Amino acid sequence: MQKQVFAYTDGACKGNPGPGGWGVLLECEGTEKELWGGELETTNNRMEIMAAIQALESLTKPATIEIVTDSQYVMKGITEWLPNWIKRNWKTAANKPVKNADLWLRLQTASQKHKVSWSWVRGHQGHEGNERADCLANRGVDDILNQS
Repeated sequence: MQKQVFAYTDGACKGNPGPGGWGVLLECEGTEKELWGGELETTNNRMEIMAAIQALESLTKPATIEIVTDSQYVMKGITEWLPNWIKRNWKTAANKPVKNADLWLRLQTASQKHKVSWSWVRGHQGHEGNERADCLANRGVDDILNQS
């Protein structure tokens, strides 16, 4: 039987574009794991997607996972827009190239190994998992700035 995992994800950016970070809080059967990282030149949207990717790619076995995000972009992108982007050969409805197509493809691939559900929460409203993911994303920004 697959384990039930909850992943709280968030991205952060100091300037957009600019240095950014992603954060993930994983919860499974009473155990927690924190993940974070960053990039020197990125966007907030890329870090939001990267957080979800890292949550999925960090799991070593197939799982039932609920990803909780405060990003409407990630939520709608993966649950609503992606099938049409693929049908249109990675073009938007306005026939423009899909932004962050490399990460959307990576997220789609990572999702296929698991039974994934998506939930949206309003950011910065005191939701404990989201607040912790936000702190981890900011740690990712700080780490990348301290390395440069």
